[in-house]
Amino acid sequence: MISANVLEIFSSVQGEGKFLGCRQIFVRTAGCNLGCAYCDTDFARADFCRVESAAGSATFRAVKNPLTAAQVVEVVKNFCAVPTHSVSFTGGEPLMNWQFVRAVAEAVKSFGVKIFLETNGTLPDEFRKISAAVDIVSMDIKLPSIGRNLFDVHEKFLRAAADKDLYVKIVVADNTEPEEFLSAVNLIAAVDPKILLVIQPVTPANGICAASAEKIFALQAEALRRLADVRVIPQAHKIIGVL
Repeated sequence: MISANVLEIFSSVQGEGKFLGCRQIFVRTAGCNLGCAYCDTDFARADFCRVESAAGSATFRAVKNPLTAAQVVEVVKNFCAVPTHSVSFTGGEPLMNWQFVRAVAEAVKSFGVKIFLETNGTLPDEFRKISAAVDIVSMDIKLPSIGRNLFDVHEKFLRAAADKDLYVKIVVADNTEPEEFLSAVNLIAAVDPKILLVIQPVTPANGICAASAEKIFALQAEALRRLADVRVIPQAHKIIGVL
């Protein structure tokens, strides 16, 4: 039976990107193939998964890891008593557990909810294996200043996900170089200039400082010369204090 190390399952509102404010069920898997300095998520494997007792209750019970796909499907089914836009697979990097994600996604689609994948966009081969079960893709582009240039693999991922409801998110901090940001914009435009770009001002963490409003506006203006839709959207869940 397919299983995975799952960190959290809960019902909340999407706090980032295009679907900001939509009610979702979040399934957070452990593990990530990157280590970004501004990451605000503890994605290390855990002995127990925090499972919300009821949708939106903010009370949790501990369930022994690993969880089977069937266990997660049952939790999601119960949470769907509250009308839900989609089930978000997040992390960490959920595609590190692509077989598990696919098994859960294929089962929960029968509940009439969409499947939403939050990904760092570096595992295109794994994405292709679950693509048929996914409706929406929120893909990060990691700029070279994180320590690695991932543009080649990002381009492969964009092309693999181009037929989905796809948008790209770039986190912008005080130390973000305009040149690398515009290289990422050009990468998106080369695949499809109609892909939505979300500029996400960094939530300061681990010594990473916020970008000024002037810098964010200047980057948006440059991006809009190449892309049809560029929006500035912060992490709203941090502001309102929800998961």
